[in-house]
Amino acid sequence: MSFPRDEGLEKAVALLKGIIPRQILADIDVPTPAAEEGSPIGPLPSPLSVTLKGLQSMQSPAKSSVLYTPPVDSGSLTKFCEKLRSVFQDAGLMMEDNRPLLLHATILNTIYVKGKGTSRGGKGKSRERLTIDARQILDRYDDYVWIENGPIEKIAICRMGAKKQENGDEAYEVEAEIDVA
Repeated sequence: MSFPRDEGLEKAVALLKGIIPRQILADIDVPTPAAEEGSPIGPLPSPLSVTLKGLQSMQSPAKSSVLYTPPVDSGSLTKFCEKLRSVFQDAGLMMEDNRPLLLHATILNTIYVKGKGTSRGGKGKSRERLTIDARQILDRYDDYVWIENGPIEKIAICRMGAKKQENGDEAYEVEAEIDVA
């Protein structure tokens, strides 16, 4: 989704807050964990989890600028995300896209690397795109497990472009979020 000058963002946030993830999960036949008899009342565990394994390149591995890890998916996560995407498309907040959904976690993106003679990475048209030969890196991390069965607890709408945090890390700014469980 793209909201130049935040136009449509309010509608997207309202739509997100009206989504009932457990209903989507039921529609795609994902079993939801039940509260065990005698267990304390509280939030149910997330019925969705993710395992991220391996490393792939968005471009040719010999001239790559983005490396990512895909989820190991039996199909439930992809179906869930496709259903979410269709909710926003049906509301006119996302354009129809015939490309398959590419679920992933970005591990490396060289667009943010400052180039020679520039003050900010990714800004300005005079800077040449930094690429790396990632073939050895891809081989090294081919079977690497980044996370195994990590619970998916939130669905969020975030602003594009990570922002610097007080601890020096970068993170996406969350506009709105809902719990999966």
